[in-house]
Amino acid sequence: MIMADEGIYREAGRHNPAQGVHILPGRSAIVLLTVTTEGRMPWLAAKLAHELLHKTWEEARAWLVGEYVLMPDHLHMFCAPHDLSVSIEVWIKYWKREFSLRHQNQSWRFQSRGWHHRIRQGESHSEKWTYMQENPVRKGLVKNAEEWPFKGRVFELKWNGF
Repeated sequence: MIMADEGIYREAGRHNPAQGVHILPGRSAIVLLTVTTEGRMPWLAAKLAHELLHKTWEEARAWLVGEYVLMPDHLHMFCAPHDLSVSIEVWIKYWKREFSLRHQNQSWRFQSRGWHHRIRQGESHSEKWTYMQENPVRKGLVKNAEEWPFKGRVFELKWNGF
């Protein structure tokens, strides 16, 4: 059974994300990824973290980051593989390490894994993007999604197959 969890779909009872992303020829390989801070510490929605993550994702090109939203204790992003030889787990570990080297703040740490869900044919990118942008409104951080400063896009992802 699949259930919603912070806008991400996961199997009921599963405590860790499935390994890898199944890339199918001719189908979209775009993934909705959620990564949380260690202990759900609320350090992520800050100007410096935002700037450093954006720069890190520009350079960590094995997977390309599309739209993203940073919340105080987690982030959501769309991403897609650019280098099929690099798994999503390896890429996540890489950009976390690069980000840590840039900020050097010992309390700014992520949980070891991220939750990911490949966007399948028939699923709506716009509905998921709206859900991501409305997250700060649902949490009472802003009145309108447009007011939230900790979001953006690194690369334009191609939504083929829809």
